[in-house]
Amino acid sequence: MTLSESPHLPAADHATAPAWDPVVLWSRPAAEREGTALLVMFHGHLANEEDLMGLVDHLPPNLTVASVRAPHAMGPGFTWFPLTQDTGYSVDLVTDTVANVAGWLDSVKAGHTSVSLLGFSMGMAVATTLLRHRPRDFTAVVGLSGFVVPAEGSQFFNDDDAAAHPVPLFWGRDQEDPVITPDRIEFTHRWAVAHTNLTKVLYAGIAHSISMRELAHVKEFLELTVFGIEPQPNRR
Repeated sequence: MTLSESPHLPAADHATAPAWDPVVLWSRPAAEREGTALLVMFHGHLANEEDLMGLVDHLPPNLTVASVRAPHAMGPGFTWFPLTQDTGYSVDLVTDTVANVAGWLDSVKAGHTSVSLLGFSMGMAVATTLLRHRPRDFTAVVGLSGFVVPAEGSQFFNDDDAAAHPVPLFWGRDQEDPVITPDRIEFTHRWAVAHTNLTKVLYAGIAHSISMRELAHVKEFLELTVFGIEPQPNRR
C-alpha cells in the first residue's frame, strides 16, 4: 500500500508547521507508523515520489518508508536543485533545499524509533547533505548510483562532526555509470572514506540503475544497521 500525503497541521499548531510541505508517498497509513523505524527516500533528477516506491517490497518489511517529491518541477518530473554542471548550480541551492527537507523531517519523525535515508542519483546528494548537516540524527544512509556535493566552504556542512561520529553508508554503483562523472565519483569516495563507516559495492552492467542483487545487499545492510539482524550465509 502507498498513501500520498501533503500533511497540514491544525491551526493551533501552525507555528510548528514546516516551511516546506511536500507530496509524500508512505508505505503505511499514519495509524500504523508509531514505534517503527523510518526510511526516507529521495528520487533522482526529473523523477518523482513514485519512482522509488517499487523498492519497498525488497526492503525490510518492518520499516516505514516515506518517498518525498523534490520541490522544483522540471520537464517530465521534479528536481532537488540544478545539475552540478549547469551554470545555475550553487551549493546554496543545495543547502536551501536540504534545510527545507530537514524542517519537514522534524515535523514527521516523532514516534519513530530511528530515521535512515536512501537516495538514488541526485537523491544521494540530498541524503548525504542531510547527513552532513545533522550527523547524529540518522542511523544509516544508502546511496545508489549517486554522489556527494563539495561543501565549498558552506557552514551548513558539519563534516568534522560526521567524521567524529561516522554513520554506516552503503554506496552501490556501476564503475561504468554513464551519468555520474569521474570527478564526482572521486570526490564522493574521498569524502565517504573519511567521514562514514563505508560499505562500497560495485555492480557491473547496471549502468545508471539499481539491480536485484544490489537490493538484496541493501536489505541486508538495513537489517544489520537499523535492526541488528546479522546476514545469513545462505541468503545470497
